[in-house]
Amino acid sequence: MIEARRLHILRAVADHRTVTAAAAALYLTPSAVSQQLAALEQETGHRLVERGAKGVRLTPAGEILLSHTNAVLAQLERAEAELAAYSSGAAGTVTVASFATGIALVVAPAVARLAETAPGIRIRVQDAEGDASLPMVLDRQVDIAVAVEYRGAPPADDPRLAHVPLYAEPFDAVVPVGHRLADAAEVPLAELAKDTWIGPYPGNPCHDVVVLACENAGFQPRLDHSSDDFRAVVALASAGAGVALVPRSALRGMDLAGVVVRPVDGVAPTRRVFAAVRRGAEEHPLIRPVLEALDEAAQE
Repeated sequence: MIEARRLHILRAVADHRTVTAAAAALYLTPSAVSQQLAALEQETGHRLVERGAKGVRLTPAGEILLSHTNAVLAQLERAEAELAAYSSGAAGTVTVASFATGIALVVAPAVARLAETAPGIRIRVQDAEGDASLPMVLDRQVDIAVAVEYRGAPPADDPRLAHVPLYAEPFDAVVPVGHRLADAAEVPLAELAKDTWIGPYPGNPCHDVVVLACENAGFQPRLDHSSDDFRAVVALASAGAGVALVPRSALRGMDLAGVVVRPVDGVAPTRRVFAAVRRGAEEHPLIRPVLEALDEAAQE
């Protein structure tokens, strides 16, 4: 009989590519992960992983078992949801990981809404970018991730995750007040090819949006200044340090005295925000009201 907890460990190793990283995500020791993998190989009668210089990869037998693992773990999530519904599930804690603007735009309003509509549900919020929050969901460190689509992100049909689209918003060009394009009604990105750029660090989903938009305009941005805090990005632009693309909602309430904000000419780069939960958990009586509150907040 294959133990479900060992399947969870197998998926973590497949996701993180090393035993050490998987162990850290699961709050286990590397030796405990290795022991569980060995036990799983004994249960199945197949070698499931191979260790190499670049980490761990699944064998063909491991890949077969992983495809069933995603379905089994999703079904277990559904079983937990039904059992929770059977026992009413009226009270409990749901942990939500979200990037900072997402917290302000949808998570905080959802928390306020739930305080009135579902007072038994306690929300714990953690600040995390999408590339970090999605693995946190898979590793059961949080229940819900509010994340941004990015290159390399799990697709909407990923068998491990259920996606709930929330909102999409454009990026606006932010240039110093003395910039040559400050008086333009719209800013063509190609005209910024030779400028110094300010933007998020690689790994931040918004970094991918900025770089891809510039690539589509025919150039690679010279990112001399990096910050994941858009207040810092705007402050640097105000100081004349460079130009930037900033999500429109992130500009709300900022001091924009030293910059000019203009829409991008043509098709504006866009970040698409969604909520994600482990597949099968979307109907859990604690999680479903939170997803609905997030969706309602996004529509306001």
